[in-house]
Amino acid sequence: MITWMQHHRKYLVITIWVSTIAFIGAGFVGWGQYSYGDKASAVAQVGDVSITMEEFQKNYSNLFNQYNQVFQGKLDEKQAQQFGLQRQALQTLVSQALILNLANSYKITVSDEELFNVIKKEKAFAKAGAFDKQMYAEVLSNNHLTIKEYEAGMRKELLIQKTLYLFTPAIRTLETNTIASAMGVADKIEYKLLTPSMISLSSDEAGLKAFWEQHQKEFKKEASYDLSIIHMGNQATQNDALRRYIDFKKGNVDPSANITKTTLSSQTNTFDPELVKAITALTTEKPFLKPRKLGDEFVIIKLDAINPAATKSYEEAKQEANALYMNEAKKSKLQELAQNSYKTFSGTVSDFIMHTQKTPISGLSATESSEFTDKLFATKQKQGFLTLKSGNVILYNVLEQKLLQDTTVAEENTAMKLKGNLLNQKLMKMLESKYPIKIYAEGI
Repeated sequence: MITWMQHHRKYLVITIWVSTIAFIGAGFVGWGQYSYGDKASAVAQVGDVSITMEEFQKNYSNLFNQYNQVFQGKLDEKQAQQFGLQRQALQTLVSQALILNLANSYKITVSDEELFNVIKKEKAFAKAGAFDKQMYAEVLSNNHLTIKEYEAGMRKELLIQKTLYLFTPAIRTLETNTIASAMGVADKIEYKLLTPSMISLSSDEAGLKAFWEQHQKEFKKEASYDLSIIHMGNQATQNDALRRYIDFKKGNVDPSANITKTTLSSQTNTFDPELVKAITALTTEKPFLKPRKLGDEFVIIKLDAINPAATKSYEEAKQEANALYMNEAKKSKLQELAQNSYKTFSGTVSDFIMHTQKTPISGLSATESSEFTDKLFATKQKQGFLTLKSGNVILYNVLEQKLLQDTTVAEENTAMKLKGNLLNQKLMKMLESKYPIKIYAEGI
């Protein structure tokens, strides 16, 4: 699917979303419940473009699976929430919708011929080097996609790329040469890594309580539903279940009935979305749910109580709050340590580091090395300290600089990407002011 983009790379500015249709070979990823405003069937509305729950779920699933590959299959929902994947998935779709509104205003379309020209070049659909209709259908089926779904997604993606092509920036020689000079600088540095684990803190009940009081609204108990469930067993018929349902409503349940108690929340949910929707629609006035098929048996559900979301007490939130409090305290102490020692530290001397070559730095992960290099070449300070997203801090002192005579650094597409990225930022801000964005999903 990315073939067209690869073949036309020189025309494309940096995109700001994750593709909604991808051959990832992974299943759907779900999460807890969300409440909605006036548009129960939509997650958001951007101008004239509606973002459906199905689109949201697919995009979130794709994003989750991409992160899960990085985590070698160990990513869970709690971590996904911490990374804000749901928010990223929604923002991706909002960005797409803004571009689609722009495309509609310019009456830009993708013809069937344009669409087929892209599809037939996809190697996944080829047999003996040529596009094969049967292979096309089989590959999509294996990835749980219909031809209609795939082509609709491809058409939308091509429409977005076609629209952005109108805003492809021109590159001038002066810009290219200027960027080449900046990218051709190499630094040799002395550096030292500081980590939060270097900081020791004693328990501080007063400080913790003050922290909780300032942030107590962030510590909440989620809404939950107390349920009584009658399990009919796999030998019971629907008529048996209906009779038991009537007895249940009248309070005449047979003592031998298999009744279990459970609490439903986003953290404990084991039901499918349709059943969850039916349960959350129950009220204390109408608490009974007619027999539903669950697995190989019928179940009858009664709502016992609704436990609304509420702020946790200090004791309930204490353990969670303490972890955050200690983390913030360590960060503060680490910054203080860095401030007091960056001018006098003794550390490790690196080889020459280039911005365009993500050289691994001893003691840092690949991600941290890349982040540190980006920040190092963005600062004007010869000596100082830089804080990474991980919370680690690096003290540095630039010992030597040299200008490399490497023509490969001065690639034209580097200038195009930088200029295009700036243009994209301005374009998106303009579109956000032009097309109203309404988010109906709460808690994302």
